[in-house]
Amino acid sequence: MPAVPAPTAYPRRAGTGFAVTARHGEKARAGVITTPHGEIATPAFVPVGTKATVKAVLPESMSQLGAQALLANAYHLYLQPGHELVDEAGGLGAFMNWPGPTYTDSGGFQVMSLGAGFRKVLSSEFSGGEKARTATGEDDAVAEGKERLAHVDDDGVTFRSFINGDVHRFTPEISMQIQHGLGADIMFAFDELTTLMNSRGYQEQALERTRLWALRCLAEHARLTAERTHRPYQQLWGVIQGAQYEDLRRQAARDLGAMEVAGWGFDGFGIGGALEKENLGTIVGWVTDELPEQRPRHLLGISEVDDLFVAIAAGADTFDCVSPSRVARNSAVYTRTGRVNLTGSRYRRQFAPIDETCDCYTCTHYTAAYIHHLFRAKEMLSSTLCTIHNERFVVRLVDRIRASLGAGEFEALREETTGAYYGAPR
Repeated sequence: MPAVPAPTAYPRRAGTGFAVTARHGEKARAGVITTPHGEIATPAFVPVGTKATVKAVLPESMSQLGAQALLANAYHLYLQPGHELVDEAGGLGAFMNWPGPTYTDSGGFQVMSLGAGFRKVLSSEFSGGEKARTATGEDDAVAEGKERLAHVDDDGVTFRSFINGDVHRFTPEISMQIQHGLGADIMFAFDELTTLMNSRGYQEQALERTRLWALRCLAEHARLTAERTHRPYQQLWGVIQGAQYEDLRRQAARDLGAMEVAGWGFDGFGIGGALEKENLGTIVGWVTDELPEQRPRHLLGISEVDDLFVAIAAGADTFDCVSPSRVARNSAVYTRTGRVNLTGSRYRRQFAPIDETCDCYTCTHYTAAYIHHLFRAKEMLSSTLCTIHNERFVVRLVDRIRASLGAGEFEALREETTGAYYGAPR
């Protein structure tokens, strides 16, 4: 490992951090993450703008609906337009005209999930199935009719672009170089994604590989931070893997929580990997039991109403998910009493908002009948209006949860919200 500069070589790091402002129960908490581009009040939902855009919605609209930060995808932006171009533009925020905090993931999820042909339904596709609980597992699973496009080794991952088939190579160092070029305020260490189908033996191997990669990420992050003094400090968060195994999750959290390279440690942590919905709170709880209290935790890939309450109660601080925008483009919208599909015939004459209780731009300006017409007519505006509504629904819900933590009303809000949404409290 090359020489690593000391953290004192970059004093602007002192202007970032995390502070807890309220607590509820054993683990739920509210706080503030400080970045060079502003503060994030937690718990917070971070909408996903995969290719430096939340599909169908202006960045200005995301700000107006209350989003505090946006997350973009390192894998996709590396392939197109390239991190060097984004760096030349002044970084991700300047490139997409977003003035607030930004996140980027490491690219590991996309390399593995797209490489095995499962795309973004990796976890749910495996969740609860018979194969997920077999003793041996399937360590080389590939979706039916797909060719494996990614191959992992101890140094990194070789993969083919899903765009044109070109061969590329990601290592911990390359992931750090890409993410530093993208310039997000918060970025994640390169990790190996596993599935619930992988054998216990492979989970152990992958966890050790991720631990070693985390050390290399810290070293390269330190080098690039000292080198790129013309850019604001970027926080690096480690990613906790371990699938459904308590001992592996706890060990990973202890390892990364205490990890340092020449005085550099992780600024926060991501909780990643395939998670069975029924075990979400238990697994997040194992991890938060072991992680340092003074650093934030991000749960990758959730936005369902009950999951948000479960994760926050277990000690998670921020979340991201593509689902609100993805389902919106297919006419599915969230309401106080559950998710509905606006192409249904009952909305043809609903000359009222999607949800009378919603304060979003869509619900205060348009009727469900009009949006039903847009979908039937295949007009692009349908995606824009429904995405604004869905993103606002989730952002607003998490804002309300954050307020409830400070007021001591978390359990009451949980019962009221989940009871209305699912027909019974969860």
